[in-house]
Amino acid sequence: MEITATQIIFIAGAIGLLWAYLQFRIIAQIPIQSFSADSEEAPLTGGGNNEEKTARLNEIYEAIYEGAESFLKAEYQVCALFISVFSIVVLVLVAWGTGWDMARGGFTALSFVLGALTSMGSGYLGMKVAVYSNVRTTVSAQKPGWTACFNTAFRAGAVMGFALCAAGLLMLYISMLIFRIHYPKPKEWVYLTECITGYGLGGSVIAMFGRVGGGIYTKAADVGADLVGKVVHGIPEDDPRNPATIADNVGDNVGDVAGMGSDLFGSFAESTCAALVIGSSIGASGDWDAMVFPVIVSAVGIFVCLICSFIATHISTVKAEENVEMALKVQLISTTIVMIPAVYYAAVYYLPESFELTRTVGDEVLTLHPWEACFCVSMGVVGGLIIGLVTEYYTSHSYQPVREVAQSCKTGAATNMIYGIALGYKSAIIPVLVLALVIYGAFTMCDMYGVALAAIGFLSNLATGLTIDVYGPVCDNAGGIAEMAELDPAVREKTDALDAAGNTTAAIGKGFAIGSAALVSLALFGAFVTRIRHASGDELFSSGVNMLEPLTFSFLIVGGMIPFAFAALTMKSVGEAAMAMVLEVQRQFDEKPHLLDANPTERPDYDACIAISTQASLREMVPPGAMVIFTPLLTGILFGVTAVSGLLVGSLVAAVQLAISMSNSGGAWDNAKKYIEKASPDSELQGKGSDIHKAAVVGDTVGDPFKDTSGPALNIVMKLMAVLSLVFADTFYAINTGKGVFGL
Repeated sequence: MEITATQIIFIAGAIGLLWAYLQFRIIAQIPIQSFSADSEEAPLTGGGNNEEKTARLNEIYEAIYEGAESFLKAEYQVCALFISVFSIVVLVLVAWGTGWDMARGGFTALSFVLGALTSMGSGYLGMKVAVYSNVRTTVSAQKPGWTACFNTAFRAGAVMGFALCAAGLLMLYISMLIFRIHYPKPKEWVYLTECITGYGLGGSVIAMFGRVGGGIYTKAADVGADLVGKVVHGIPEDDPRNPATIADNVGDNVGDVAGMGSDLFGSFAESTCAALVIGSSIGASGDWDAMVFPVIVSAVGIFVCLICSFIATHISTVKAEENVEMALKVQLISTTIVMIPAVYYAAVYYLPESFELTRTVGDEVLTLHPWEACFCVSMGVVGGLIIGLVTEYYTSHSYQPVREVAQSCKTGAATNMIYGIALGYKSAIIPVLVLALVIYGAFTMCDMYGVALAAIGFLSNLATGLTIDVYGPVCDNAGGIAEMAELDPAVREKTDALDAAGNTTAAIGKGFAIGSAALVSLALFGAFVTRIRHASGDELFSSGVNMLEPLTFSFLIVGGMIPFAFAALTMKSVGEAAMAMVLEVQRQFDEKPHLLDANPTERPDYDACIAISTQASLREMVPPGAMVIFTPLLTGILFGVTAVSGLLVGSLVAAVQLAISMSNSGGAWDNAKKYIEKASPDSELQGKGSDIHKAAVVGDTVGDPFKDTSGPALNIVMKLMAVLSLVFADTFYAINTGKGVFGL
């Protein structure tokens, strides 16, 4: 029985959505109540019900839910306004750039809107699932043993992971099928692939606002809560007496879950769009299944991730603290191993024995074979795993680098800063070399199409990557809820252990995201060159982009500056919002000194802190987002396509190094603090509350915007600039034949 590409893509999408729903139903069976159970096998509904603590659990759950809901609604209102205006810009400029071809302009604008809405839906779904699940993870942590609480958090991540991958896959492919009605001939499919690039642009724009807005929200609350609570007044993290603690927990959901979900959805959409544009010539022979091979890889990934998820929940369950990190790591390793043969069989089945591909540069037509396409995808899969494991080495307190950072805290916060920054810079070396090898190998074998396939390989186990990424914030929130509900300290200790593993695997996830973003950006740049060649009839870029041209090299330098300007804007935004949060928390402590009593009779004003984070993030996310969106647009309009080429290459080279170093420095500072907190008071590191711990908290506080705001958002910088340039490539060429308004 022959299974067409359309059938396997729809089957994968349907199974992914169904699996996400089944995981959600399992989580929904856990009631929100404080109880005590006698054994790991006891039902979650068993044991005594402490009504006072149950009421407190529900109160905290509702407060976090309402805070996250109100922020996302406010953020998405801003995004909806932007989508409405920018979709018209896309329609007009693309139509004008293609000789007033309203079909291409309309389809590009439509795909832009669909990509943006899918991205917003993904972020909102992730937030809802995370908030719904974190309190149930807290409840599960009251049971003896580790299986129940781990599985609850893991399944919460699976809902987000599989739902996002399936929805993104289906929306993209359905859009392509609709566009194919207008472009039925194989020779017209090149226009179809160009129109679908709007899908990646829509996803990336929302990812920018989601990552930056959510990152500013969560880190303003986190930094404010830590500085006043832990450093000044010495109260524990997530203590209910701290006015910023609810805002901090809300931030985990809107930044680490909703923002991250939109980010990785954008990577998936852009890598697929880039591969489709570069490989559009494959479809010229009329082989639709071969042309959509990049989409098939993502479909196969859903099946692989689903099968491997049983390892964590059924085959090798978590029964002790030391099993947690290994269970998550096994997910990444197993999906990588299984993905390689799965992609090989997909390539052999859906690609012809040989197929032709026009080189991105030059007139040579390559004759490729399925095994070569499989090799490029496999290089991405393995390269992603290597970068992930290197990231783990530099950010987990199980290894020497983080322990050295912890030791540096003995001489104060300054040496902690020095060691942490040095660690971040050093941690970029191996990932960059791995990326260079993957690019060289894939480019040599399949030209720029190979690089696009390698980028898809990085993201082929995206469902598992998202599962692990969401797992971390859910466990973090679960610990916060346990602290605020004043449950047994053993519950908090268990959730902290789960969260510590989640921090490391989240850092691994960031490594995947940054590595894939670098390859995606390069692939998009290749697609941009391909599209300019097509628009100019091979008058431009037929022999490549000359980086030694004055205009190109000048904008290469400008492009290298953009990531630093972006990091500066986002870091300062977090700093300003955190200052406002610190002042508000201190004001409440000054006006209500009884809040610091061991058992205060009144509650802090949590809403005031939530309002500060919300207003600051909505206000501060606009300037960095506008800079990234309008820089390539204005460069292309005013200076032309050679200037855009320099801009894109410069921003890619600088952003990937800066993103890796910032993310890993922040992750190392965070886990160095946790390593010190595990130490006993009479040990060398003296444990919680000591001066060494306070120095570590300062490092962790500085690292918060490094690893959760600026660092992760930098991968969107390189992707968004590249995909925006790709969408408006025809427009740039239409202005003075690609020389821009100034005609330089």
